[in-house]
Amino acid sequence: LVGHVTKEGTITGPRVLEHMVDTVLYFEGDRSHQFRILRSVKNRFGPTDEIGVFEMEEQGLMEVHNPSALFLADRHGDTSGAAVFAGLEGTRPVLVEVQALVAPSSYGTPRRAVIGWDSGRLAMVLAVLEARCGVTFGNNDVYLNVAGGLKVTEPAADLAVAAALLSSLTGVPVPAEAVVFGEIGLSGEVRRVAQPELRLKEAAKLGFSQAILPKIEGNAKTKPTSGIGRTEINRLSGLLPLFQTENMDKRK
Repeated sequence: LVGHVTKEGTITGPRVLEHMVDTVLYFEGDRSHQFRILRSVKNRFGPTDEIGVFEMEEQGLMEVHNPSALFLADRHGDTSGAAVFAGLEGTRPVLVEVQALVAPSSYGTPRRAVIGWDSGRLAMVLAVLEARCGVTFGNNDVYLNVAGGLKVTEPAADLAVAAALLSSLTGVPVPAEAVVFGEIGLSGEVRRVAQPELRLKEAAKLGFSQAILPKIEGNAKTKPTSGIGRTEINRLSGLLPLFQTENMDKRK
């Protein structure tokens, strides 16, 4: 069965259609990009949220065996406002570039535009940066984009988004050899996320040598991934020194 979806991404019509079948797959992609994503949202016989990435070639859609390399193919590491997020799609680690642009607003109400991420989480990250770190975005337009057309739903992308925002605001690039991941809480804490070592192994495979991630303590500590140096932080304010933000009014 092939069906349509609403603007919210849910299947049109009665929900009984989903209950009748064993598997529901979404075929996603932007017409401006050459690849498509097949995402499992229901699977009676296996895990959900798994993805397959396919690239349109002369012979038709061909499987992409290393999606991370594809999503980072056009990346320029010396550009401010960009951070590489080490994410998970189901059980598959995927590295994508999160891009942010913070620019002075020419309107009475600053704009907030998001592509590939949840606009509500962007508003939350901006609020935490202002309330807990004293970094002001109020008079600036903020644009956020997940490069390559992938839609990221993981809260683990919070820290990468914050790093990209601070990088754009200060003009200081995120280290080109670094990946970033971690969930941000409303009190400014940086929370642990699932499968950190799997994310780091994927980063090491693609040549990254640094990681900015939540602090891991006690029994949760794992064996360090070979070739990856770690900058562990437990508060969002720990990002500020990385971008030389001495000129900002930091709230203690």
